[in-house]
Amino acid sequence: MHASRLFEPLSTGNLHFKNRIALAPMTRSRAGAGRVPNELMAEYYRQRSSAGLLIAEATVVSQQGIGWHDTPGIYTEEMVAGWRKITAAIKPTGAHIFLQLWHCGRASHSDYHDGALPVSASAVKLNGDSIHTPLGKKEYETPRPLTVAEIKATVADYRQAAINAKAAGFSGIEVHGANGYLINQFLDPKSNLRTDQYGSSLENRFRFFKEVVEAVLEVWPAEQVGARISPNGVFNDMGSEDFRETYLYVAKELNRFNLGYLHVMDGLAFGFHAKGEPMTLAEFRPLFQGRIIGNCGYTQDLAEQRLAENTADMIAFGRPFITNPDLPERFKNNYPLNPAEDMSQWYTPGAKGYTDYPPYTPPASVPS
Repeated sequence: MHASRLFEPLSTGNLHFKNRIALAPMTRSRAGAGRVPNELMAEYYRQRSSAGLLIAEATVVSQQGIGWHDTPGIYTEEMVAGWRKITAAIKPTGAHIFLQLWHCGRASHSDYHDGALPVSASAVKLNGDSIHTPLGKKEYETPRPLTVAEIKATVADYRQAAINAKAAGFSGIEVHGANGYLINQFLDPKSNLRTDQYGSSLENRFRFFKEVVEAVLEVWPAEQVGARISPNGVFNDMGSEDFRETYLYVAKELNRFNLGYLHVMDGLAFGFHAKGEPMTLAEFRPLFQGRIIGNCGYTQDLAEQRLAENTADMIAFGRPFITNPDLPERFKNNYPLNPAEDMSQWYTPGAKGYTDYPPYTPPASVPS
């Protein structure tokens, strides 16, 4: 039996991670209508703090970025104070917690915006099932394209969110460029039909992502900034024929910033599959000199394999961490995992289906 790589420590810049297991950012809708993080959320993250890195759930950088019920924000003082409770709960555990910065773009609805249309790169409707809004299930709408001035204002929103995340006590931030949200909508020619400096060429489609990264690097040291991409993703109606060319370019360009990590959703679980041969971590390793985090559908064995072959430095686990708050301990001791089958309370208010999964208790030994 080979020694586990998952439990080796890892450093990036001045940050030291106690192991190579990350909690993947997962929307759990516990912040309430005010979008202010709370004590229940602090308990949720504390329970999972045996991971080396906790990537907090997608958090909107502005009111315009909202597209999901009861998700947290980072654009008011009250939100910053709420997040401070969470980072304070994590600090004694030795884990690091990063905040994922999010703007939903067209994956939203006018019900979230007092009747105003959601925004995107172009007026291209998301072709998908209905969206849950504050007023019930609705059809997606054709978004309004952002003007160049509005794009600059949105970049400024990300910068302010980065400032707020620092004030809230996070160890770093992750720029969410994946899963069909606003940055991804600019990257993908399926949703970006612009002919100005933010469209057409690969360089132009990447420009918004680049400007966001540049803005947050005015606030944070590069090693405390990560970026997330989903090269094989079709979620939220993404996926273009040129996905490989696009994401190899993105990785090379992001590498110029000396970021702490690139978070690649390379797995094919849960509806992530490319138009063609899916991209692998091995394709990104020569292009990105910082740490690489693999994600999406990983088992312990596959995680160990990626670390052993040096195509990843850390692996993020999502669904297994929902029902197994002590996932690293279970991996280390070969304890069985609780299945992640019942999703009925994953996005509902309260502790049920959120903080009520107990850690594993080994059976008591029977005296002979």
